[in-house]
Parts: sequence; C-alpha cells; structure tokens
Amino acid sequence: MLAPAQLVVRYAAFALLATAANIGTQDLTIRVYGGAGALFISVMVGTAVGLVVKYLLDKHYIFRFHTRNLAHDSRTFALYTAMGLVTTFIFWGFEFSFHYLFGSKEMRYLGGVIGLAIGYVVKYQLDKRYVFRAEAT
Repeated sequence: MLAPAQLVVRYAAFALLATAANIGTQDLTIRVYGGAGALFISVMVGTAVGLVVKYLLDKHYIFRFHTRNLAHDSRTFALYTAMGLVTTFIFWGFEFSFHYLFGSKEMRYLGGVIGLAIGYVVKYQLDKRYVFRAEAT
C-alpha cells in the first residue's frame, strides 16, 4: 500500500502523462486530418488514447489490481470506461466551452487540461469505490 503522499504524487504524475497523451493525440489527429468533423474526431481519438494509458497506469501502479483473465480484465476496463463517462463530460464541457469562448486551439487545449484535472480527481474516487475494489469470492 502506498503512503497517501506517494499516492497523490504518483496519481498526479500519471494524470499528467495521460493528459499529455490525450492532448498530444488530439493535436496530431488535427494535423493529419483537417476535414469535416476534425475537431470532434480529434477529441474522440485523444480521449480513447488517454483512457487506455490511464487505465493501464491506474490498474498496475495506483490500485495494484490484478485481473484473473482476459474476460475479467475486459469487464474491469468496461466498468472503468463507464465511470469515465461522467468525467469525460466534465473534460469535454471545459474543452468545448473554451473553444467556443476563446476560439483558439491553445485555449481549447487549456480548457481540456482544466477539465481533465477536475475529472481525474472525481475519477479516482469513482475508481476506488466501484472499479478497483476487491471482489467477494
């Protein structure tokens, strides 16, 4: 079990890493594809990449959770994703609001970073309570 201070530092570092993966993927996607729906597509792709990165880091290094098999891992990931829907709406709300209010990619990304930071605080509590808990045998 990690000490509370270690947990906060590690979780924050992983949140920053997942945020960088998300925003970096968004930027790369927009650079590669600039057609119809490019903004929405970039946010979706970035969200997916950030989700997978964060799941793997949280599962192994925050909650030290071991899945029994592929089916158990798939169910755990599905529950992790479901808990992430609430926090994704927070993140997208900030990102799209900043895009609408300020009209620049830099401010859109800043909104995304703020939304992700708030979302990750909420997500930790949801994950701890509902996703990465010991199951009754």
